[in-house]
Amino acid sequence: MRLKHVILLAVYYIRHIFFDLTALTQMRGNGLQPVFLFLMTERFERLTPSRKKGKRTEVPLPKASRLKRDEIISKVNELAGPLCDAAEIELVYTEYQREPHGMILRVYIDKPGGTTLQDCTHVSRQLQDILDVHLDVSDNYYLEVSSPGVNRPLGKLSDFLRFKGRQAKIKVLQPIDGQKKFTGVLSGVLQEAVAIQVGDRIVEIPYQDITRARLVNYNGDI
Repeated sequence: MRLKHVILLAVYYIRHIFFDLTALTQMRGNGLQPVFLFLMTERFERLTPSRKKGKRTEVPLPKASRLKRDEIISKVNELAGPLCDAAEIELVYTEYQREPHGMILRVYIDKPGGTTLQDCTHVSRQLQDILDVHLDVSDNYYLEVSSPGVNRPLGKLSDFLRFKGRQAKIKVLQPIDGQKKFTGVLSGVLQEAVAIQVGDRIVEIPYQDITRARLVNYNGDI
């Protein structure tokens, strides 16, 4: 690793250590702010710390890359699930995407009473060791373990039933009546479709067509 990369890495870690401590302080106030642990894998070689504070920008991937991404997410869930179960922590959601400073493998976890920085640290350290052995990817990536925050991701079909009555935002791959983004109140699950009330109408969205779904201003209650 070149000297300039080492310097950039040191600066980047200092920034994120400060950010993590700030997030932990905020979480103690209301239990809802996300808590992060941001790690670098040994596959990483170059660092460009260009992410703007408080903003995540996903860079669209081509279709072939999306298929590869789905396979990676499935494998990570397979490896992380037992680890979280053993620690009595819920594996909420996993995403693998390209952001301005590189590929991010982001794992969201939760537990009754809220996730702490110590929970993120425990899961990230254990998961990183497992991924180093069992996850075969060619990309350089960062591992980030985080609590869900107020905009909790929805990934499993059961999530849409669990949070029935909550406001959510859903993005789909194929347009439904010319629309790809929906904001409304979750109305439940109908076979393999998610029902969401948008204004005065109920929209049924095939579960397999959902590319992203999140709660809006989730207060932590089930």
